[in-house]
Amino acid sequence: MPEFKIAIAGLMHESNSFAPGMTTLKDFETGGMDTGPSISKRWADAQHELGGFFEASKLYHFIPVPAFSAWAMPSSIIQKSTYETLLDRLIAGLRSAGGYDGVMLALHGSMMVEGMSQSADAHTAKKVREEIGPDKPLVVTLDYHANISPELANYADAIIVYQTYPHIDQRSRGLRAGKIISQCLKTGLTPISVVKPVPILIHLLAQNTSRDPVASILYFADQIVATTSGLLELQFIAGFPYADSSCTGATIVAVAETDIAIAESAAKKLFDHVWNERENLTAQPPSAESAVAQAIKEENWPTILVDIGDNVGGGSAADSTVIAHEIIRQNGPGFWVVLHDEQSVTDCIQAGVGHRVRIQAGGKVDQNAPPLNINGQIKLIHDGRYEETEARHGGVKFHDQGLTAVIETDRGDTIICNSNRHAPFSLGQLTSLGLDPSRAKIIIVKAAVAFRAAYEPIAKSIIEVDTPGLTAGNPKRFLYNHIQRPILPLDQITG
Repeated sequence: MPEFKIAIAGLMHESNSFAPGMTTLKDFETGGMDTGPSISKRWADAQHELGGFFEASKLYHFIPVPAFSAWAMPSSIIQKSTYETLLDRLIAGLRSAGGYDGVMLALHGSMMVEGMSQSADAHTAKKVREEIGPDKPLVVTLDYHANISPELANYADAIIVYQTYPHIDQRSRGLRAGKIISQCLKTGLTPISVVKPVPILIHLLAQNTSRDPVASILYFADQIVATTSGLLELQFIAGFPYADSSCTGATIVAVAETDIAIAESAAKKLFDHVWNERENLTAQPPSAESAVAQAIKEENWPTILVDIGDNVGGGSAADSTVIAHEIIRQNGPGFWVVLHDEQSVTDCIQAGVGHRVRIQAGGKVDQNAPPLNINGQIKLIHDGRYEETEARHGGVKFHDQGLTAVIETDRGDTIICNSNRHAPFSLGQLTSLGLDPSRAKIIIVKAAVAFRAAYEPIAKSIIEVDTPGLTAGNPKRFLYNHIQRPILPLDQITG
């Protein structure tokens, strides 16, 4: 028989400080906002930590008490009133749940709120701690791109962070959180977490956990855990360079069973190892001109051209045309691209499937290149909804890219225009439209690393492209006002 009741909650958003506008309640309603039992309907079967929380209840014999969850596609900072509403609903959900013995809380770690330069996620954890009191265990899960405030360790007993990028371990990290909180309740012992900042802004391409140097960093951390009694977790977190906060950058998080000295010692060892690798934690991908020329020369289809500067999963505009224009300029083969363009979708709906259309698509928010002048035939209008059951970056099962139009141009390009900004985490974004990506020659993917879990199985070649935009790879392209200095590569640090 279950011995305990554990409340399950989540408030997740990756906020890009450099993106225009504000993220509002409507964005969370589109992404997914639930209270009580509806949380399990959305998340229990998903490859996400919230799904891991529910699975853990069966493995470790506790009763899950769903309280509140909200998630929105990465985008601009959150409107203050929206955050206040979400936080109020989170606390109200916990109060309504009642009678629970502990809380598992899914946060992102890089949430930014209007008028708040410090960590919004730490503030959320603080409010949850104030609500549940000092004695109930609170276990927090975070994204690998979290910018973790040391303050968070004052409120969360254990901090569990994804250790894969693309994020394919989210559900298992939720399971880990469930195991730790169950042990805590059964033994009465409270774990303790230590957060140690590393003053580096890491290029997103260098954050890939299947490549060195990060692969070796994670191996080094695992070896420390395996040989250190009383150490539960030792985690490297790459951080999110597009959130301009006082805690932006990489971090080390150690979790010990009871002894803070063990956590501090382990964190110091991993910090030193990461610091020794600091010159390798960067990348220099080719320009659009060079990348397109390489793709055309090699003819290794399908080739994925990765539009780093318009990485939708990092909060970009999702409508850059930089690479598309370069392919056209070099008279390259037909390409596929997804553009967020509500007006173009409306124009296509008005024209109707099977009819020809002349529109200007993309290049409306990201103006590093003009819109594409499209002459072609509308092949499909779709509601944009699909499901992903495999472990893919983001862990979301139910997807909605909004009303979507597929246009085949006279040049032979396939242009997909959607009405919701939508990251390419799943091939379902294309296959749900009746498109077979393995048959394409060039696919422009607006991402950095997250797309790989879905696209690597069909790609013959992947070329990462140094493009301008709201998620450009080089941090020196951005003006930071709140970040702690000195920090690499913005400053020189000796020693």
